Amino acid sequence: MAATQRITALENVPAESTFLFRVVDELGDEREAILVATGDDVSCWLNYCQHFTHINLDKGDGAPMRDGEVICANHGAYFAADSGECTFGPCEGAYLSALDVTVSDGAVYLSDDEYEFVGPGPVDDGDDLTSTSNVEF
Repeated sequence: MAATQRITALENVPAESTFLFRVVDELGDEREAILVATGDDVSCWLNYCQHFTHINLDKGDGAPMRDGEVICANHGAYFAADSGECTFGPCEGAYLSALDVTVSDGAVYLSDDEYEFVGPGPVDDGDDLTSTSNVEF
């Protein structure tokens, strides 16, 4: 895939939410990823809950966070922003899928050889199957 690519300015990564962007994987599939501020650093995860992987953590306006953890609004699962580990909820012990990023000169760069940066914002597939309900069937 492509070399290191600029995602956004570091100042655009919110302290208490997430920054949503799009990548293409090695198979050519467009995916969503999120940046999460972790103190002086930034972590990057694919944008899906480990309980039901069709559920996005960030639905387009930033994922909810509490005490340094990203929350799945659908299931109440908590993921440590720095490690991606689910610390509470139906997928406890599972990990979010990480992407390599680096911070340099006030910007965040995608440095993961398995993905190519596409742009900011959500994937526009026109078929949003996610729900805001916490009800499971």
